[in-house]
Amino acid sequence: MMKTMRLLGVALLAMGMMSFMPASRLVEEGGTGPYKAIMKEEATLEAHTILRLPTGIFYAQGVKANVLFFKKGEQTKDVWIYDYRTGIKHTLATKPMMRYHLDDFVVCYHAEDISQRKETYSEDNPNGRWRKYPVSELLKRDKTSLDISWIKQTNDDDDMTLAELMSTIQQKSDNISKAVAELQKLLNDIKE
Repeated sequence: MMKTMRLLGVALLAMGMMSFMPASRLVEEGGTGPYKAIMKEEATLEAHTILRLPTGIFYAQGVKANVLFFKKGEQTKDVWIYDYRTGIKHTLATKPMMRYHLDDFVVCYHAEDISQRKETYSEDNPNGRWRKYPVSELLKRDKTSLDISWIKQTNDDDDMTLAELMSTIQQKSDNISKAVAELQKLLNDIKE
């Protein structure tokens, strides 16, 4: 876990000032927390980018993490959000997150000139992962939550015929039955 965090941190640090944090910090104190303060007119720290990371990659399973990117001396006008959480699955053991998984983010980020950024989200592409929000719009949100998602979760079962769905259910049922039988056998062996 720490190795993944260090590798990701080194790669992201090259893009500017940044901070890792749980998503709950983006909405703390009923929206009056430190990140709302960054977006106020008198702030001298621009929070220009949020990278939404897959759930559970650094902390306990189920904990959402983000990377915030800052620039000193400027007021936040727009916040760019890259959603690498919705529909993405990584695990520490079997499918760890690697640097190359963020290649699209790095291209979208445009570290050499952030004024050249272009959204991948649009009405024609509602699942584009890169989207810009004006601060005025964010400040109007309930509790000024910065834990924002616009990509619709898709379920692989959505496009199945009834026969395919029944077959999938039967396979899962068979697997559960086999697992229960194996557990029962193990328990019987322990009792003897």
